[in-house]
Amino acid sequence: MIEFTYARASDPSHALLLGAAQDARFLGGGTNLVDLMRETVERPRELVDVTGLASGIEETASGGLRIGAATRNTALAEHPLVRSRYPVLSRAVLAGASAQIRNMATVAGNLLQRTRCSYFYDEDGSRCNKRAPGQGCDALEGLNRGHAILGASDACVAVHPSDMCVALAVLDATVEIEGAEGTRQIAFADFHRLPGDTPHAETLLQPGELITAIELPPLSNEARSAYRKVRDRSSYAFALVSVAAVLRLEGGTIAEARVALGGVAHKPWRAAKAEAILIGQAPSPELFRRAADAELTQARPLRDNGFKIELAARTITAVLSDIAGDAA
Repeated sequence: MIEFTYARASDPSHALLLGAAQDARFLGGGTNLVDLMRETVERPRELVDVTGLASGIEETASGGLRIGAATRNTALAEHPLVRSRYPVLSRAVLAGASAQIRNMATVAGNLLQRTRCSYFYDEDGSRCNKRAPGQGCDALEGLNRGHAILGASDACVAVHPSDMCVALAVLDATVEIEGAEGTRQIAFADFHRLPGDTPHAETLLQPGELITAIELPPLSNEARSAYRKVRDRSSYAFALVSVAAVLRLEGGTIAEARVALGGVAHKPWRAAKAEAILIGQAPSPELFRRAADAELTQARPLRDNGFKIELAARTITAVLSDIAGDAA
């Protein structure tokens, strides 16, 4: 049994004070952290409940949205401004989990959820550099059908499990963070880290820092977006491959293109090579497939997951074709 203390933060300053304790963890909905504690993968000495902090969704002066870190996933997906202006985000959240989990899970907690790699969870029988740095990675030669094909390293081939984060990546979101030295903002594309030699360091958060909000920039009224998740079963499975995309057409050509992938890397993967090929071109399935193939030339499959390359290419092509509609 893990012994720990519990305290409920009254405001961000109080949360930072409590979170400065050694081995303290901030607790949102607990849909991932509590599971990890049950498996003894996580062993915090103090839990700081931050669910009473900012949870509203409000419009910013620029026409974007500011989403409080403690906002529940259900409230985010159902908010009228999210559904009307950022449908890709609403669809990604709804694809992510059961209604019961969405009712509990928070936005900040979703950003910080950890991989579902079975070797990461198997503390007694498997080596995992993410769980215990320097131990090794059994997934490299083990069962790795669901693991990374992009951005992985010899230290870790786990994938980030979030659906919501793939949509936030394609929307160019910003993460607001408070810490002992004040408030700072991190571009969402930079917030999560690739594994390199330090897969246990998953984000740019420093010890004791607290996520307070997510900000979305305005999205053009002419832009269209979509999210598609491919999984083994339609009921509550994690993505083998997912695609979030935004397209804006002007005069029959692509003026803006954003593509992000889930289920293929240690972090939500922004497809910069594909985007560069799309800009200024007339939309067509052939163009979309060429852009997808260009992005995936850097893929490095493992023994069991080579199928993800073709699956990702087909999914990117299908999502972009659906968005472009008759123009393609």
